[in-house]
Amino acid sequence: MIRERNQSFKLALIALDFSAVFFAFILAFVVHFRFLFPERLPEVVATGETLAFLGLDSAQAQGIFSYFVLGLTMAVSQIIVFIALDQYRPRRGQLPLREVVSIFRGVLINLAVILALLFFYRGVSFSRGVLALSTVFSAVLISVAHYAFRRLMEKLRARGFNTRDVLILGTGRLARRFFDILSRHSIYGYRVLGFLGPVRGADPSLRKLILGPVGQLKNATVRYRPQMVVYALPLQTEMLRPVIDHCDQEGLDLRIVPDLLELVTHRASIADMDGLPILTLHDIPLKNGYNRFLKRAFDVMVSATAILLFSPLIILLAILIKVTSPGPVFFRQERVGLDHRTFDLIKFRTMEVVARSQSDTTWSSGEDNRITPMGRFLRKTSLDELPQLWNVLCGDMSIVGPRPERMHFVQKFKNQYHQYMRRHTVKAGLTGWAQVKGLRGDTSIEKRVEADIYYIENWSFWFDIMIILKTIPALFKFPGE
Repeated sequence: MIRERNQSFKLALIALDFSAVFFAFILAFVVHFRFLFPERLPEVVATGETLAFLGLDSAQAQGIFSYFVLGLTMAVSQIIVFIALDQYRPRRGQLPLREVVSIFRGVLINLAVILALLFFYRGVSFSRGVLALSTVFSAVLISVAHYAFRRLMEKLRARGFNTRDVLILGTGRLARRFFDILSRHSIYGYRVLGFLGPVRGADPSLRKLILGPVGQLKNATVRYRPQMVVYALPLQTEMLRPVIDHCDQEGLDLRIVPDLLELVTHRASIADMDGLPILTLHDIPLKNGYNRFLKRAFDVMVSATAILLFSPLIILLAILIKVTSPGPVFFRQERVGLDHRTFDLIKFRTMEVVARSQSDTTWSSGEDNRITPMGRFLRKTSLDELPQLWNVLCGDMSIVGPRPERMHFVQKFKNQYHQYMRRHTVKAGLTGWAQVKGLRGDTSIEKRVEADIYYIENWSFWFDIMIILKTIPALFKFPGE
């Protein structure tokens, strides 16, 4: 229901944002060359010769046309950035200020994209002042346009414009939860007429809205004329079958809310497989092919760049480890990653060499006497994690994700902590939501699992960026052990 209405809203917002960005660019062009720096307008004319192949005779027209193309490019790329950041998702009661912050973030990212494109394009030297003004104007205009659009739609809905009247069958917790969701999404125009169901055992907040028992469905649909009927009762054939038949006969849109509240405690989705509905109890964003590609491309780019930048430091640390304690430079240990597959995690060695059977089953701490002096420094600064960039580059790990654990402790924790094994539905990471919250070292495993599950279910590309930005101060606030 919400998704259907959101598609129309999404198209409207895309058209609105495209227009706002393009208008902001034109406004920036006029302000810059007409009011701030009119003497620089000849520069625009001079660059027009690069577009002579388009058949334009006037150099000035060609120069202005080059800016026109840049404005269109900025508008299109802004829409692509917003879609990548999931800017057009339903706003479930989100505060306007948070949406404004999200818009400003998306506009700044778009500026970075445009600057990167212009770095490789040498045809025209565009004014950086126009780009800066356009970015500011775009952020302001989009924010104002979104706010005005939402307020306008709320007023139109209040007057009954394009609303759909809904009759809910059920008076219990399931019906109440569905009613609350529609209330939070009032902008989409679903108006609840009332509820049909037993008064005994009904949710207290719904009692005044109960229109009668479920047996009065035929009379209720004639009297109240709903466009949609929502079945929010236990899935019993003897109760559901008459409802389906009546809605088919009257041409009413029937929606069924599965009575699975005890099972569906996280995001769920229903997919169609050759006509057979399949309910997924935990809908994980990183199972989506586009999201996986985006995350993997980011991992490769960041890990490869970091390896090149930190290669002198890595070499220096390797030498210091080698000369300060006997044994290998790197420490390899089997860890459990995506889909329960194991891989060899690589770290700088921070402890004296012990048997693998001991290291795989012993929980180390900051007071462990096996830690070398150099190893203690590496752990405190988390520099011992640097070689894991190679794990990321090879695809065993990601930059952001739940920290990987040893098989011995995985087998132990999966029976002690609820949903522990769900951590392996995504790649393990160098850093993660749990780490930036200080849940590292000898801290609560239960809280770590909660943080990891939250990250998995709420993943977004920006969430990864935010975690990376918070990792550096977290290293000082919560030093490694």
